[in-house]
Amino acid sequence: MKILYISPENTVGTLTLWKRIHEENGNECRTITFFHSPKNFKEDICLKLPFNFTYPFLSKLRNLIFMIYRGSEGYFQEKPGCPPIWEKEGLIDSLFLKFKDFLWRPKIMRAIQDYNLYDFDVYHFESGMDFLKNEFFVKRLHSLGKKIICHYHGEDLRSRGVMPYINKYSSLNITNEVDLLEKHPNIKYLFLPFQTKTFNKKDIKNKVIRVAHAPTNRFYKGSDHIIKECKKLESFGFIEFDLIEGLSHRKALERKAKSDIFIDQIGDRGGWGYGMNSVESLSMGICTLTEINNRYNNFIPDHPFISITQTTFLSVLKNLIVDPDRISKYGSEGKIWVEKYHDIKSVSKKLYNYYTMIGL
Repeated sequence: MKILYISPENTVGTLTLWKRIHEENGNECRTITFFHSPKNFKEDICLKLPFNFTYPFLSKLRNLIFMIYRGSEGYFQEKPGCPPIWEKEGLIDSLFLKFKDFLWRPKIMRAIQDYNLYDFDVYHFESGMDFLKNEFFVKRLHSLGKKIICHYHGEDLRSRGVMPYINKYSSLNITNEVDLLEKHPNIKYLFLPFQTKTFNKKDIKNKVIRVAHAPTNRFYKGSDHIIKECKKLESFGFIEFDLIEGLSHRKALERKAKSDIFIDQIGDRGGWGYGMNSVESLSMGICTLTEINNRYNNFIPDHPFISITQTTFLSVLKNLIVDPDRISKYGSEGKIWVEKYHDIKSVSKKLYNYYTMIGL
């Protein structure tokens, strides 16, 4: 079986893991990305296209433009519908998309020819997005009888919505984010895959408790409040605070591994619960804090997180820093839990079960 992953970028390194695990199962797998990973994850085929909206400047510019259409929250304003449907939002958006597709199309057509991209059996569309907004590639795949799978992440359903043709032709929709299960009527859950056993459990070694936070997007993670309160505690000598931003993945992991407590997020702006940041910290046996709402608690009742909100965050953190044994206990429990649910071997079995369901 020949499997192709198509993704804007190798955001948290999962494309590399999937390629390896598919090959270990005797399949051929390639990955193609639109943009180079800013965290320097390994690339397979990278088109190096312009207009990567994960860059802070472009992200802010997009948000300002979308304020014209959606109000004060701009692009962060969630779209209604189950599923929400993508559509052009106005003259500026329409003109930009025409210009972008004009620039992208020659590189995409060259890649299709150079890498025989129609010659695969299974197509995973990370983000549920075709190369161009006219979905020419998906339409062609459907006419060839190929299996199409969509893997949706945060903004894909919250802010953008499904692309009409890919949603119509997809045999399987999956997500790693619990809140997205309520945004699509036909979607399956899959835990984020990770090499959880790569790391040994961290024992507390810092004389002063070291607290880390590593936001990719400060808005989504509620970082302003986290940073303000942690710096306040640091000024009194209660903790050392490490804000991990703008680093390669390797350097970020090195910094994270030195922490005793890791804080993922406050609020549900960027999805419920946790993401890859927490999967990494739990794999290291680090006590991990994040906001867990009631619906998430019901979905994964045995999770190892210490739950926080904007109101309770400071008191929870203060109680932890005077109780190192409790920090160690949650770290140990977290490592056991993450190996059970997130290890790549376990997650790949679930994916292959889904493959069987759709006749692969």
